[in-house]
Amino acid sequence: MTQDCPTVFKLSNQAIGFKNQPIFSNLSLMIKQGEKVAIVGTSGSGKSTLLNYLYQCRSVDVAYCPQKSMLVDTLSVYHNIYMGILNQHGFFYNVINLIRPFPEHKTRVEQLTRRLGLTGLLFKSIDKLSGGQQQRCAIGRALYQRLPIFIGDEPFSGLDPKQSVELLKAIKEQHQTVVVALHNKEMALNQFDRIIGIKDGAIAFDTPATEVSSEQLELIYHRIEHSE
Repeated sequence: MTQDCPTVFKLSNQAIGFKNQPIFSNLSLMIKQGEKVAIVGTSGSGKSTLLNYLYQCRSVDVAYCPQKSMLVDTLSVYHNIYMGILNQHGFFYNVINLIRPFPEHKTRVEQLTRRLGLTGLLFKSIDKLSGGQQQRCAIGRALYQRLPIFIGDEPFSGLDPKQSVELLKAIKEQHQTVVVALHNKEMALNQFDRIIGIKDGAIAFDTPATEVSSEQLELIYHRIEHSE
């Protein structure tokens, strides 16, 4: 299905590091438009570094949901979600909306919060929410950008499996291409069409989800369980 689609990310023998520390020395990777890709690996294997690099490559087209949500504690759910499109409007427009939300944005964000399971919390400050609610708000901020690519770094780690699947469904509907780092083996197998395993600064396997062997995943996930 994606064979004839445009390439959205292409890395060829790329060196990638974090804070001047090399993580990947010779990374080659291609992701095409429309693909739903799960990235798995141990903590510290470089998943976050890779995702951040991909985001930097195409930041204009990417709705990015990093591990650290970067939400503003003193602002409401509404304002934190709206912050996803600050760069789409001018300074004074954003200031006015901060003081008195425009009806069109209020309606759209309120509809989104219902799907996120945040009904009734539109003007609740972030510091009054649970960790899972904050995580859903961060996902909402990415969704509100309406960009073609979604990149998420463990965006469902604080949510139960049912919530995770429901939110992933919303992400897939909103974004053409989805690249997500996961620890949930079942979700990677059942909800994505491709799985990339990261190990020791290299790609250990890059396989359609339907063809990933139990041995491949057990090796990766065994290491995850014992590294946490």
